[in-house]
Amino acid sequence: MMNRGPGAGRPPARGFGGGPGGIGGMLPPQKTKNVRRTVGLLLARLRPERGWITISAVLAVGSVAFTVIGPKIVGNATNVIFDGIIGKLLPAGVTKAQAVAGLRARGQNQIADLVSGSNVLPGHGIDFTKLGDILALAALVYVLSALLGWMLAYIMAGVAQRTVFRMRRDVDAKLARLPLKYFDSHPHGDLLSRVTNDIDNITTTLQQSMSQILTSVLTIIGVLGIMLWISWLLALVALVTVPLSIVVTLLVARQSQKQFAAQWARTGDLNGHVEQMHTGHALVQVFGRRQQAIDEFGRQNQSLYEASFRAQFLSGIIQPAMMFLGNLNYVVIAAVGGYRVVTGAMTLGDVQAFIQYSRQFTMPIMQLAGQLNLLQSGLASAERVFEFLAADEEAPDRAATSVQPKDGSVTLEHVFFQYEPEKPLITDFDLEVKPGQMIAIVGPTGAGKTTIVNLLMRFYEIDAGRICLDGVDARDLRREDVRHVFGMVLQDTWLFAGTIRDNIAYGKTGASDAEIVEAAQAAHVDQFVRTLPDGYQTLLTDEASNISAGQKQLVTIARAFLADPAILILDEATSSVDTRTEVLIQEAMARLRRGRTSFVIAHRLSTIRNADSIVVMDQGRIVEQGSHAELLARHGFYYALYNSQFTDALAEAS
Repeated sequence: MMNRGPGAGRPPARGFGGGPGGIGGMLPPQKTKNVRRTVGLLLARLRPERGWITISAVLAVGSVAFTVIGPKIVGNATNVIFDGIIGKLLPAGVTKAQAVAGLRARGQNQIADLVSGSNVLPGHGIDFTKLGDILALAALVYVLSALLGWMLAYIMAGVAQRTVFRMRRDVDAKLARLPLKYFDSHPHGDLLSRVTNDIDNITTTLQQSMSQILTSVLTIIGVLGIMLWISWLLALVALVTVPLSIVVTLLVARQSQKQFAAQWARTGDLNGHVEQMHTGHALVQVFGRRQQAIDEFGRQNQSLYEASFRAQFLSGIIQPAMMFLGNLNYVVIAAVGGYRVVTGAMTLGDVQAFIQYSRQFTMPIMQLAGQLNLLQSGLASAERVFEFLAADEEAPDRAATSVQPKDGSVTLEHVFFQYEPEKPLITDFDLEVKPGQMIAIVGPTGAGKTTIVNLLMRFYEIDAGRICLDGVDARDLRREDVRHVFGMVLQDTWLFAGTIRDNIAYGKTGASDAEIVEAAQAAHVDQFVRTLPDGYQTLLTDEASNISAGQKQLVTIARAFLADPAILILDEATSSVDTRTEVLIQEAMARLRRGRTSFVIAHRLSTIRNADSIVVMDQGRIVEQGSHAELLARHGFYYALYNSQFTDALAEAS
C-alpha cells in the first residue's frame, strides 16, 4: 500500500479507494505494440551514459582488433613450421626456384605447386627463433584483447546499473504522481510485477546484451574485412550462410516477441492473484474458497507456463539452427581451402587462419541470435515499464495561494463527479460545514460516501462546482497542502513494518519521544504498550499480526493525534473488536474530534446520535440532512435505515 499524502494519521489512498475496478482484474495477453518506439525510449534512457558508451566503443574496437588479428599471427606460426618441415625434405645448396623446377622435371607437379606457394628454404628446418617471436606476439595480442574485454565488461555493467537506477527512481517518483484512479483500476500484483520483475529483467538484458551485441557486430565487421583480404573466394563461401541466418532469426523473433509479451503480462496476472489471496487469506478460509483459490492459481499458473514455454521454445530454436549453418560453412571452407593450398594459391597458415575466422564470423552471429532470447524478453518488460511511466498523472496544481486553511470550515457547492463518462455518481451536491462541527455521512452501499471523502482530499478532481476550505477553492491549493489539512482514521488500519513508536511518529516529522507518548496516552495506546516486553520499541510483524485489531486502530488514532490536523475523516467501524476495546476506541475518537471539524463515515447509526449534522446520501445526492432527532421525526430515508439496523440487531440477539 502507498501513502498518498504527507499528512499522517491516514493510510495510503488505495486503502480508501472508492473508484471502479480493483485488485482482482485480469489483464488480457499482450504483445509488443511498437518495438521501434520501445527501443527508442530505451536508447533515450542511455543518453546520460553516452560518454562511457563512447569509451566502451573504443575499448570494444581495440579488443576486437586484437582478437581478429590473432588467428593471422598464429597462421604465420603454422607457415614457419610447415616451411621448415618441407625445406628439410628438399636438397641443400639449391634455390627455391631450382627445387620447384626439379620437382616438375620429375613429374611431381602437385608438390611443386605446394612448394611454390610457400616460403621454404631448401635444406633448412624450422626457424625456432622466428617461431618463438611469432608465438610471443600472439600471446601478447590475446592478453591485450582479454584485458580490454574485461575493462569493457566493467564499464558496461556500470552503465546498465546506473541506467536502471535512474529508471527505478523515475518509477518511484511516478507512483507518487499517479492519481488514485490508476491504483483503483490496476491490479496490485501487476503493478508490483512492473516495478520489480520487469525492471530486474531490463537490468539483466542491458548488462548482458549491450556489450555482447557491440562486440559481436564489431567482430563480424572485422573478421569479414580480414577474410576478404586473405581470400575473396573463401569470403564469399563464408557469406553464403549469412542470409539464411538472418531469415531464420527474423522469422523466429517475430513469433517469440509476442510470446514474451504474453509471458510477462501473465506473470503480472499471477502476481495479482497471489497478492489478492494473501491479503484476503482469512476470508478465503472463512468462506471455504481455499480449493477455488488453488484452482484459480493452477489455471493462471498453467497459462503462464504455456506462454513461457512457447517463448523459450521459439527463441531456443535460433542457436541450434545457427550451429548447423556454421558447421555446414566450416565443411565447405575446409574443402575449398585445402584445394587452394594444394594448387599453391594459398598458404597452409592462411587456410588455418581462415577456418578460425569462419568460426569467429559465425560465432558472433550465433551470439547475436542467442541474445535475441534475452533481448525479446527485455523489450517486452521495457514496454510494460514505459507504459507505466506514460500513464496519465494528476493534473498539475494551479498557482498555489499563500493562504493555508487552519479553521476547518468546508463548503461543497454544486459538486458534480463521475468515475466513468455517462455514469454520474455525485450530482449537484451542496454542503456547508462550520469549524468544529461533526458531520456524519450515512447511506447505503454505493451512495457516494467514500467518493465524497476522495473528492475532499483531491484524490479525484470534481467535474463541476467547487470545494472550499476556509473559503479558499481547494484547486487553488497544492494537493500536498490540502491533504496536510486532513487526518484519517480508517477501519482498514494501515501499519507498516517497524516499531510501534515509528508507526505513531509517522504522523509528524521529527516528533519527540514526549510528543509520541502524549499522543499515545490520548489514544489509550500507552496502556497496552506498557505491558509489552519491548514497549514502544515492539517490532510489528507482517500485517501487525502480533497486536489485536482494536490495538491497531488505537495506534492509528494516536498517529492522528500527533499529526494534529484541522479536519478529521473517521471511518467508524468497531464490530471486529471486543466491547472494552470498542469503548476505548469510541473515547479516543471522541477526544480526537474535540475542537476539530470531523467527517464520520457511519456504519452503525447508533454511534452518531451526537453529530451536529447527519448527511443522508443515496445515489450521489443528499436526500436528508439534520440532527438525529430531527431525521427520526421526519420518518424518511434515515428513519428507515435506523429502524432496519435496530430490527437486524434484535433479530441477531434473538
